[in-house]
Formats: sequence, structure tokens, C-alpha cells
Amino acid sequence: MSDNDGKKTLGVRGGPRSGQVKQSFSHGRTKNVVVETKRKRVVVPKPGAGKGGSGAAHLGDPSKRPAGISDAEMERRLKALQAAKANEAAEAQRREDEEKRRDEERKRRRAEVEAKEREEREREERAKAKAEEEERKKREAEEAKKRAAAAPAKKAEAAAPAAPAEPKTADAPRGGGKPTPRKTDRERDNRDDRQNRNKNRGDNRRSGKLTVNQALSGGDGRHRSVAAMKRKQERMRQKAMGGNEQREKVVRDVQVPETIVVSELANRMAERVADVVKSLMNMGMMVTQNQSLDADTAELIVEEFGHKVVRVSDADVEDVIDTVDDSAEDLEPRPPVITIMGHVDHGKTSLLDAIRNAKVVSGEAGGITQHIGAYQVKTDSGAVLSFLDTPGHAAFTSMRARGAQVTDIVVLVVAADDSVMPQTIEAINHAKAADVPMIVAINKCDKPEADPMKVRTELLQHEVIVEAMSGEVQDVEVSAHTGQGLDELLESIALQSEILELKANPKRAASGAVIEAQLDVGRGPVATVLVQNGTLRKGDIFVVGEQWGKVRALVDDKGDRVDEAGPSVPVEVLGLNGTPEAGDVLNVVETEAQAREIAEYREQAAKDKRAAAGAATTLDQLMAKAKEDQNVAELPVLVKADVQGSAEAIVQAMEKIGNDEVRVRVLHTGVGAITESDIGLAEASGAPVMGFNVRANAPARNAANQKGVEIRYYSVIYDLVDDVKAAASGLLSAEIREHFIGYAEIKEVFKVTGVGKVAGCIVTEGVARRSAGVRLLRDNVVIHEGTLKTLKRFKDEVKEVQSGQECGMAFENYDDIRAGDVIEIFEREEVERSLD
Repeated sequence: MSDNDGKKTLGVRGGPRSGQVKQSFSHGRTKNVVVETKRKRVVVPKPGAGKGGSGAAHLGDPSKRPAGISDAEMERRLKALQAAKANEAAEAQRREDEEKRRDEERKRRRAEVEAKEREEREREERAKAKAEEEERKKREAEEAKKRAAAAPAKKAEAAAPAAPAEPKTADAPRGGGKPTPRKTDRERDNRDDRQNRNKNRGDNRRSGKLTVNQALSGGDGRHRSVAAMKRKQERMRQKAMGGNEQREKVVRDVQVPETIVVSELANRMAERVADVVKSLMNMGMMVTQNQSLDADTAELIVEEFGHKVVRVSDADVEDVIDTVDDSAEDLEPRPPVITIMGHVDHGKTSLLDAIRNAKVVSGEAGGITQHIGAYQVKTDSGAVLSFLDTPGHAAFTSMRARGAQVTDIVVLVVAADDSVMPQTIEAINHAKAADVPMIVAINKCDKPEADPMKVRTELLQHEVIVEAMSGEVQDVEVSAHTGQGLDELLESIALQSEILELKANPKRAASGAVIEAQLDVGRGPVATVLVQNGTLRKGDIFVVGEQWGKVRALVDDKGDRVDEAGPSVPVEVLGLNGTPEAGDVLNVVETEAQAREIAEYREQAAKDKRAAAGAATTLDQLMAKAKEDQNVAELPVLVKADVQGSAEAIVQAMEKIGNDEVRVRVLHTGVGAITESDIGLAEASGAPVMGFNVRANAPARNAANQKGVEIRYYSVIYDLVDDVKAAASGLLSAEIREHFIGYAEIKEVFKVTGVGKVAGCIVTEGVARRSAGVRLLRDNVVIHEGTLKTLKRFKDEVKEVQSGQECGMAFENYDDIRAGDVIEIFEREEVERSLD
């Protein structure tokens, strides 16, 4: 479109409004263009339209309503439209209220931050004013002293006829006007202080907007520690008091062990780590706070900081364990600890079942005990007895020894139909080594073949003389099946405990022995502890072997949780940081730091001991061992068991398997489920994984399937030992046996082209076979051993020649044959060997 003067215009229809715009082009060219803009179209509702809008109009005018819409439907649509508009209005009102609330919250936080800043500023100004006042008073005092010293000179000046004019300063105007007085030192110092304070102030009030994060974090995004705030308050207090007087240094007694970390040394001296590191650097040692120092260097640092050195040994950490002697008035009677020992399948657990009225045997795999069981029994007379049930299998030697060490009385169970057996003798030796009184229980007396007198007689050979044989050892004929003699046995135990007069102090820190330890999936490391002295309570901090912990729960032999356990009470302890060794001693200490320090010291001592044992081996010994190992086949295995005692017993049984040609090597043993790391180790070494009363978790099973690692599960130690023994037997080289089958005598020797010398023989005994081995005998001396190259009868190659028949023989790679030589014919047979 164009306007009247012919210029082109840009615009739209509908009541345009004209105007001009300036268009810019490249190279600086511009052009004025007339444009037109249309006015907005204002829609005016039709008369009679209410709140419902077009819906209301349509409702009132049926002619404009869509076809097929009834009055009721139209009314429902109108109500829905009005409800939607009401919801929109309510939502808009809610958003407006929320925005107002946020604005008020922001204003409140900004006001709080400003109030804090104002308070801090006023506090600083008050402290500054006070410091300035103190400085002014000090300066006035100094000026008064100077004036007092210069009094004669002032008197002489006062005697002069007129006072001299005030000299002009460098700040006076050139025109000779009124001079500007020079600022004093105090004013200049105040000005410098204000400038430095404004320069170094960390707040961001002048840098722009104050955000919520800055307000909440203190302005610089970093949180100051409590110690830093205390130091700042102390500096301000000293400044307000006038001067930074030095506090009196506290001289401390610093314990210096053989090695100590820099940060720990600074902590013991109550000095800053940075100062200690700086002091070490001045001495030429470039160290960090995590490095260790020897005792001599640490002593120099302590003396440099003005403290006193107290030299201690690493072994002194165990001195915190309470080893005081108990006074007689603190001792109270305690229940006896009775250990039941004897040969396997002689009825030890069944006898204990009969006493407890329980069924422990039914819960043991194979019907044999494979763990140390600890139980408490209350007799009809009201006496409390603590029983330990030990396994009788040959593999559990260490368990029986451990049971004898922590016990007061040993009940030796001997079957009347089986008499004294190897583990019976071993139990007798353990009881004698521990110097523990013994009671002989002759079990299975209800059987027809029972012979109790034979048992008593055979015990004489091992220096166990029972009362029936005029000795001092009590003996009781019992039957776990019928209950015969159980009351007499309990009476004998009660009598023996009265003679021993067993006492303990329940009011001291607890100590006890670990009977068994295991890694429970749901509860973590669990130790069965027999409390020997003191009382173990929930919440006690303890150290046991190389582990430590805090008693999280105590579980008695019935599975109930208890709050404390006194002397001679067996309990399961939860709350350890690791699985201890069976036989370790548990001691209660005061703090976690002490427990951790003792456990770390013991762990390091054990590592050093193992390293020293390895270092003690000479190079010649290593070479000899390597040469010896070349001739010995090894079967590597990994062992995971449910409890520490079972793992220990399995390893001892594995060490006994083998001979000079083959042996079993236990790569790793542990307590708990078979894990993925165990599978990785087994794959790297080509070893099977033996699980005793444990199972592999899901990742371990998947890894074993992928890597082809064999996992075997066992619940009876017999089966595990037999399988390993069979696998080790497979590594033995087969035994070669020879079977003589015949003799042949050489009658004449022929030379055959392409074959060599051929012996014309006659079979004098047995039979000659081409596949058999032969020896050439000359004057009954073996001069050659080998195989036949050919065996012919007449001109035909045959497989065998019977006795009395003639044949031709040629040897493989041997021609020195003569008439009259005798040929011995034999066959070899490979026989597989097995470990006994």
C-alpha cells in the first residue's frame, strides 16, 4: 500500500495509525519508512449475557443451543464452567498469598541478618572505642611524665617577654591564611585502622544483593569451627582489656611411645599441628601430619615446646587392663564349670541332654558334636552348674584342650561297651595338663554287653585310679538312655565343687575366655564367652585378642537376652568389630580409645611375629624347601566354616593329610559365608572351596558358575576329610606292578636285511606276547630291558607264542644278542594308590 505522496508504507487494515520508523542497512545506509499499526479490536459482550457467558445465552435461547443438548445437560455444563472459574480464582488467590508469605519471610531473614551485622558492628565499635580510650589514657600518662620532666624548660620560657608566634606547618596555605593544624598520630592511626578494617572485612554488604545462602552460611560460604570462634572471642577480650598479654604456658607430661604420628604428638602436647610441622621442617625434616616419628625425634620436639617427656613402651598399653588382686571380703561363691570330655560316640552330648532334658544331639549333623556347647543347668537341690560339651572327634583336639583350660571339673565319659579309646586317652592327658579334678562317668550301662569293670581296669593303665579300685577319682555308672545314675553324677559334681571352694569377685571389671566365635549373617561377629571373673554388662567396652567392641547385647544359653552375666555364666556377646580367635581372653576396659589401642598393638605384634618368623629363614633353607617342593604335589583348598573352632579343627585335619609325594595346602580359612573374593582366590589358584555349615551368597554362586570354581558343602567333618583325602590320593603317581608271563631261550641268531639281527628262540615257559616287555639275561645278569620289535612264527607276524613252540624275535634298538641268552617276558600293570 502507499500513502498520498507516493511513498510506500507498511500497515494493516482496520483503522490504522500512521508513523515513521528508520531502517538501517549495511554500509551505513538508512531509510525512513512510513508504517501503520491497527488498533486493538474490543469485543463487547452482547446485551443480556450474564456470568455464564455464551452458555447462559444459549441456555436462555434454545435456538442457539447445539443440537441434542437438553436443558439439564446445559445446566450441568454451566455449573461445571462456573466451578472451574471459581477454582481458577481460588488458585490465583492462593498463589498470591504464597508470594506474600515468601516476601515476608525474605524481609524477616534480611532484617535478622541486618540486626546481627548491626550488633556485630556495634560490638566492634565498642571494643575499638574502649581500646582507643585505653590507648589515650596510656598516651596521656606518658605525656604527663614527659611534661613533668620538661618543667624547668617551661618555666624559662614563661619568663620570656612574649610568646613566639606559632610556626607554620607544611599544611598552611601559600597565601598566608589561617594555618591548618597537623593531624595527631592518634587520628592517623585511627584512620589507618578504619581503612584496614574496611579492606579486610569479610561481609558482602557492599558487593550487591544478600542471598539466603550467604545469610545462613555467614557471608563467605565457609563455616567457622567452634575453636576458631573461641580464639576470636579470646582475642577480642584481650584487646578490650588493653594489650595482648601472653597466657601462662601449661607444661604437660607427654607420653612418647617408640613410634608416634605427628598429629597425635601435637594432640598430646595441646599444640597446633602446623606449629609442630614447622618445627620439624626447621630441623630439616620434611614431614606431614600423617607421618610417624621415632621416639628420639619426638623427644626433641616435646622439649623444644617446653613440655616434659615420659618414655613408654608399646607394650605398656596393656597396663590399663585391671589385674588387681581381689580381697577376701569381695569374693563370693560361684557355680562350677564342668567340661564333658571323651571319645566320639560315647554319649557325652546324650548324657548332657538327659541332665538338661533337651535334645542337642538331634540338632547336630551326623549325630556328632562339632562345636563347643555351653549350657547352665539348675539341679533339683537348687545348685547352678555350667556345662561345656566338647567334640570327641580326632580333629577337634584343640577344642578339647581349650575346654580343659577354662574348666573346674572334667567329667570323663567312657562307654561301658567300648571301653577306653584314643580320644579318651587324649582327654585324660588334657585334664592332667590343666591340673583339673576328674569324675569318670561310665555310660551305656543299660546295654547287655556293658562291662564297667573292664573300663575301670583299663583306666589303671593311664594312671586313673577310681574309688572302686581304691583310688581318689570318683566314678559313676550312668545311662543317658534310661536316666540311671544321673542323680549320683550331680551329687558327685556338687561334692567336688564344695571341695574346690570356688569363689570370684562379681563387682570388678569382667574378664573371661572365648569358647567359640562365629560370623552371623544377621548379627555380625558373635563370641561365646565364659565369664570367669567380674560381671559383664550391656554397654561395657572390651578388648578380646586382636579385636575390640562394645557389648550390644548378651544372649544366654536358652536364647534369651540378658543385661548382665556374672562369674561362670556362658553368654553370647554381640558388638565386636571382628571375629576373635577361639581361646582369646576378654577384658573390659574404660574407654574405646584404650580398647582400640590395645587391639591395634596386639595386631601389629602378631604381624611382626609372623614377619620375624619369615625373616629368620635363611636363603639356603628357602632353596632347600623350594627344591623339596618341586618333588611334592600340592592340593590347594579354601576352607570357610561357621565357627572359629570348626575352621581350626579342619585346618589341623588338612595338615595331617599327605605323605612325601603329596600334601594338602590350605590357602585361606575364614568364618562366615563364602563370598565373591573367596571365589576369585580359588580361581587364581585352581582350588576348590570347602564350605562347612555355610553357604555361598548369590554373587559368589554366580561368579563360581562363570569361572568354573567348584564349591562343596559339608555338615560332617568326616565327609570333608574323606573327600579331601580322596582328591589328594588322585595326585599320587600310580604304582607299576610287573607280572611274569614266560621265558624264551635263543637257539641261533640270524641277520635279516632291513630288520637287523633276529633271534631264533624257543619258548621254554609260559607265553611270549609282542605287546609285553622283555629283559635279555646273559649268565642270569640283565644286560638289556626293552620291548619287542617283531615276533614271528615261521614267516608270519603273530601276537603270541605258546610254551614249547619256536619263534623269531627282534629287539627295539638293540642288536647285541647271542645264542644261549635267555629272554624274560613280563607285563606291566598300573595300580592306583591312596593315602592311608
